[in-house]
Amino acid sequence: MEKDKVKISVVSYLNSIPFVNGLENALNEQLVISKDIPSECAAKLIDGRVDIGLIPIAMISKVPNAEIISDYCIAGNGKVASVLLVSNSPIEDIKTIYQDYQSRTSVTLAKILIRDYWKKEVDWQEEGKDFLNPKDAEALVIIGDRALKNHHQYKYVYDLSEAWKNHTGLPFVFACWVSNKKINDDLIRFLNTAFKSSLLQIDNYCDNINTESDITGRDYLTKYIQYHLTDDARKGMDLFLDLTKSL
Repeated sequence: MEKDKVKISVVSYLNSIPFVNGLENALNEQLVISKDIPSECAAKLIDGRVDIGLIPIAMISKVPNAEIISDYCIAGNGKVASVLLVSNSPIEDIKTIYQDYQSRTSVTLAKILIRDYWKKEVDWQEEGKDFLNPKDAEALVIIGDRALKNHHQYKYVYDLSEAWKNHTGLPFVFACWVSNKKINDDLIRFLNTAFKSSLLQIDNYCDNINTESDITGRDYLTKYIQYHLTDDARKGMDLFLDLTKSL
């Protein structure tokens, strides 16, 4: 019955392909999988429309009974290529930054870095209809597939994961697997095994991924994205969550 199934929301970006591949190849009839943008993954988990979500880490505190349930995540340990601050003006001239609506974690990261790393004060605005075309002294926080696709059109591109690494010496975790209820240990092992298997087979499918970018699918998945929730990644995540309290 549908009510007995476990509902999972996974981010519908290129960087989550190994997770989607793992879930789909594992063929567990207990799972119902939906693909969403990061903010919708979080909203579904917060509202109880799903049981497990690959959600932005800034939203974990808003999830009832939140528990990180997997050894895997989406992180960057240096350049990540798909979470960017872009502009046609240098960072020292930027006065206004428009925020990508798709992930509050990336926007919060940008706010911390603007304040603590670049040591600037700017005016923060929501994404508008002409979002991809900033004027002089304006910048955008842009993430995901449209960051990969559009980054080349801007004169100045600042990789936020690289800036975080330079600032803290730690990886940055963008999203991790979180539940809003107690999940059976067998299912957690099943998910970890499915993700591990998919990542071990990444050479079999990464060349087929079209990033619409000068970065190949192989390079993006194997050189830019870190998928293991390592001890250093957890330290970076804890530091970020602590810094968010000061905003």
